Amino acid sequence: MNLTLIGYRCTGKTTIAEVLSEALGWPLIDTDARVQERAGRSIQHIVDEGGWPEFRRIEREVVGEVVAGDEQVISAGGGVVLDDRNTRRLRESGKVILLTAPAEVIWERMKADAKTEAQRPDLTDEGGIEEVRTLLAERRPAYDAACHYRIQTDRFSPEETAGRILAWLKANRHI
Repeated sequence: MNLTLIGYRCTGKTTIAEVLSEALGWPLIDTDARVQERAGRSIQHIVDEGGWPEFRRIEREVVGEVVAGDEQVISAGGGVVLDDRNTRRLRESGKVILLTAPAEVIWERMKADAKTEAQRPDLTDEGGIEEVRTLLAERRPAYDAACHYRIQTDRFSPEETAGRILAWLKANRHI
């Protein structure tokens, strides 16, 4: 069984995945990092040169490879659920946890994160907080359909959030 964290940008997927990886003794796989390794360039450069369809194509290949493994903590890119094949593969390979936060919290985290410029290019012409609000609303059905469990990350520290996820997994005999 794999454990996959999904959610919008800056909901804490990578940070919480690091805590879970250490607690479970499972390797951490970051799909965005794998996409960049595969392409040999940053997400921004992939999008600049081939558009979002090119990024999504590489992401789909990476997800297909990653789910073949077992006992991994997977930090998935924010838009991974936009492709039903990714969602199906992630759910079939284990449990999918949705991390959420209000749009205002996400936007503040994005502005404070040095990786935002290179790894988080605008997804729409709106940009900013309006883009976050719009895309959260658009993606909500896909996120909800993909997840087995959800938790709001602005209420707890990464360690507390990971602890609650582990408690849910244990209570439901998933680990």
